[in-house]
Amino acid sequence: MKLILASSSPRRHELLALLGVPFVVQPADIDETPRPHEAALDYVRRMAAEKAEKVWQRLVAGAESEAETWVLGSDTSVVVDGEILGKPVDEHDALRMLRLLSGRVHEVITAVSLHGVGGADVRCSVTDVEFTTMSDAEMIQYWHSGEPSDKAGAYGIQGRGARFVRSISGSYHAVMGLPVDVVADMLVTAGFRLWQEE
Repeated sequence: MKLILASSSPRRHELLALLGVPFVVQPADIDETPRPHEAALDYVRRMAAEKAEKVWQRLVAGAESEAETWVLGSDTSVVVDGEILGKPVDEHDALRMLRLLSGRVHEVITAVSLHGVGGADVRCSVTDVEFTTMSDAEMIQYWHSGEPSDKAGAYGIQGRGARFVRSISGSYHAVMGLPVDVVADMLVTAGFRLWQEE
């Protein structure tokens, strides 16, 4: 059996590797614009499914044998007051996001899609994250560290952004970008054996 990760994220690569299932990386290039009035949960599920589907279609078009091949797509969004916070476009946008998150609880929704010859299984993990109250000086200093620029919600829980996290309720790994427990269940259901010898 072959597993393809439809993501270039080093964090997802690292987390998937914990399961000991060999995989290759083939990023999916899709339009990640939310649809008008699209609920955050629906958006994240759609993104994960579209990423897996895009790589799956590439596989079929390339006449590769797909019978024993599975594609894993994932998407993570930070949500506050119903607003989906993607990656910041600049410092102003990042500071706007961090001010929205400061001193309160927000949701991090991560969806995972495992696409195989029989169709796709899509599952979600929702985690509540509580932030401390941040000063503008802290936010600016954090932005200039470079870490927030490619992170949904302008922070990385596994890096310097951990400074702002007071508590979480849910999956830490899902906040990083891949709920390892959910993915493990999906892979086992599909017939993969975890912790294989390399």
